[in-house]
Amino acid sequence: MHPSVRTAVIALASGILFLFAGMYLGGHPNRLPDSLRDAFVADKEASLRGELIDEIDNDFYRAIDRKKLEEASLQGIIAALDDPFSHYFTPDQSKLFEQSVSGEFEGVGMSVDQVKRGLLVVQVFEGSPAARAGIRKGDIVTEVNSDPIAGEPSDVAVAKIKGESGTMVELKITTPGQGDERTLEVERERIEVPVVEGRIVEREGRKLGIARFLSFSRGSHGLLREEIDRLLDQGAEGLLLDLRGNGGGLLDEGILVASTFIEDGEIVSTRGRTRAEKEFEAEGDAIEEDIPVVVLVDRGSASASEIVAGALQDRGRATVVGTKTFGKGVVQEVETLSNGGTLSLTVASYYLPSGVNISDKGIEPKVRARDKPRTKRDEAEPVALDTLLEALR
Repeated sequence: MHPSVRTAVIALASGILFLFAGMYLGGHPNRLPDSLRDAFVADKEASLRGELIDEIDNDFYRAIDRKKLEEASLQGIIAALDDPFSHYFTPDQSKLFEQSVSGEFEGVGMSVDQVKRGLLVVQVFEGSPAARAGIRKGDIVTEVNSDPIAGEPSDVAVAKIKGESGTMVELKITTPGQGDERTLEVERERIEVPVVEGRIVEREGRKLGIARFLSFSRGSHGLLREEIDRLLDQGAEGLLLDLRGNGGGLLDEGILVASTFIEDGEIVSTRGRTRAEKEFEAEGDAIEEDIPVVVLVDRGSASASEIVAGALQDRGRATVVGTKTFGKGVVQEVETLSNGGTLSLTVASYYLPSGVNISDKGIEPKVRARDKPRTKRDEAEPVALDTLLEALR
């Protein structure tokens, strides 16, 4: 056989062999080496997504936004994780997310939690635009500037409410149980909210110190310690740490706040599927152990608030009073993606000294107390003070 003919026959045979091999491995990617299988399957899945979007783009009976479909496919991947704290932010949402965490813009003076219908108002600051507009604790924000926010990441929804001081934002508000829905025009302002507020109260001739702590922001543990020392200098015999409506913040600040009451030993640990266990211990220089402490919490207490309340309860240093906390005990990492979007991904969970995962159950108070949102008086604080007084007897 002529060499050129032999070469052509070999090439043809090789091509047929590669064709059948490709067909076989395409149906059996598990037979491929790991590196080739990962690349092959990833390309195949990307091609399939593109094919699906192409078919919709070509034949769907209504005009569609292809970019919106592509972004929805990415959001669908995150939704499949069934994790309420992991989010994909589109490039536009990413800008709002950055504004939300930067503190650069002013707001209307309320703290919120995410619920199915939108944002639940957990606290309205006295004298704020929200308070003047008639927004009350327990209300739900369902729309911002006529844009429904149900199912939207809370960071994005909150950023839509924020904006430059003096500008207006339109909020649609509903009050659960009352069936009314109203639209309010609220002017944004720079809200000056103290990180900690303290005062002394007397019950049965005993002085009790109350420290209301609102944010685990950078340096806030020092402000709390200064206030606690001031209360003790004024003769406080016991301390009530009020963490209601405190949605958390920096882990380091949570450890340092817990260290105000616990001298040494474990505060919290973290671990995840690809993360080694890491234990965080108290930093020392705690107040005297014979000073009784009560921690007051509610559904608005989350993240670092739950770490502090849970650690003090587990270590026997404080009695927790109130209602079950939010249940956000996760570690998240934020990555910028190639399209300008952002991935906020849960990579580990927080575990209390007892081994309890906060995200599973939140913190269950030992003593139940609930503040009714529609009354002017605070029904939970007196229960917490009675609990503190009992510890002094």
